[in-house]
Amino acid sequence: MIAQNIAHQAVLAGQSVLFVTAAQVLLDLRAQESARALERRLKYYARIGLLVLDEIGYLAFDAANADLLFQVITMRYEKKSLVLTTNLAFSEWTTIFPSATTATALIDRVVHHADVIAIEGKSYRLREAEEPKRKPRKNRA
Repeated sequence: MIAQNIAHQAVLAGQSVLFVTAAQVLLDLRAQESARALERRLKYYARIGLLVLDEIGYLAFDAANADLLFQVITMRYEKKSLVLTTNLAFSEWTTIFPSATTATALIDRVVHHADVIAIEGKSYRLREAEEPKRKPRKNRA
């Protein structure tokens, strides 16, 4: 929700915004049929005013995907805004990237100018899912 609200405020401020999962970006990049098409697509992701990459950490990355994600983040580094959402602490990123070096380099770029918001406790979705269990259901007639 925080990432969505940041994206919404950026739109209201007139910025171009793309809210997309990391998996969607990587599928898009991997679908490019030539090096030239891939370069154009990487530049597209580099130009967007605010890129929100959602769900980093839900799936592990192979070496090719890790390299593509690294390229996207590096092309935006110190030039454009980036919001990442993840279910993992940075110390756990070595479990989703095939190389500790890649994970460390990504973390280094991400946190250099970042405001990191760590949220602890149950997720909003989990709390919402448990809520009906606590409240008695009304009979529908």
